[in-house]
Amino acid sequence: MLVARDLVKSFGGVRAVDGVSFTIERGTITGLIGPNGAGKTTLFNCLAGLFPPTSGTLTLDGTRIDGLSSDRIFRAGLARTFQIPRPFPEMTVLENVMLAPTSQHGERFWAPWLTPGRVAREEATLREKARHWIAFVGLEPLVEAPARVLSGGQRKLLELARVLVAEPKLVLLDEPGAGVNPRLLDEIVATIAKLNAGGVTFLVIEHNMDLVMSLCRPVMVMAQGRLLAEGDAESVQADPRVIEAYLGGAIA
Repeated sequence: MLVARDLVKSFGGVRAVDGVSFTIERGTITGLIGPNGAGKTTLFNCLAGLFPPTSGTLTLDGTRIDGLSSDRIFRAGLARTFQIPRPFPEMTVLENVMLAPTSQHGERFWAPWLTPGRVAREEATLREKARHWIAFVGLEPLVEAPARVLSGGQRKLLELARVLVAEPKLVLLDEPGAGVNPRLLDEIVATIAKLNAGGVTFLVIEHNMDLVMSLCRPVMVMAQGRLLAEGDAESVQADPRVIEAYLGGAIA
């Protein structure tokens, strides 16, 4: 699904991502772990087009995407969530989700006047898709509520629904478990697993090792901008290089 080759991102003389190569197989949930400052978020930003790579190549489903803008990468089928979701607070949950799909006919300046029927039909279809994904992530009771009333965990579910309505090929999840209470975390994990069973591919940054151990196969470990280890969760957790990267202690 996604192939990175010798990916580098430099800021001045600092290589935040230093020659990273990996492959994300279709239909997997791949975990990306590492100590703070390892370069995980910078790597995500390169994959999603927020930062152009300094060098190296990225291929999504056979198409080169390195150097493309984030909106073009999104249209190509790679979507991401953020550690701290920022929905439009005064818009409803439904309105926030309906914003996501690209190339909506009604976005053209002239379309509402010249082809109002087509715009209305497309919007009605999109509304039903958005309601489907809102219900899927468990937010149906809040569909008409303003996003500002949602808890942190509910905002993560809203962001996931907003990504899914655009029908991406690959979803990058940035710490879906951060700041989430245990009950909602269980819901998020179950939702990701259910989506994956339906064919959605994920790459997940996460510090919660219980989540990683239960959900991710395989797991990649970054340290100091480089890919340190890769394999199943149990072998990665026991790898001496990984333990050393976490300052000689057990991963937690």
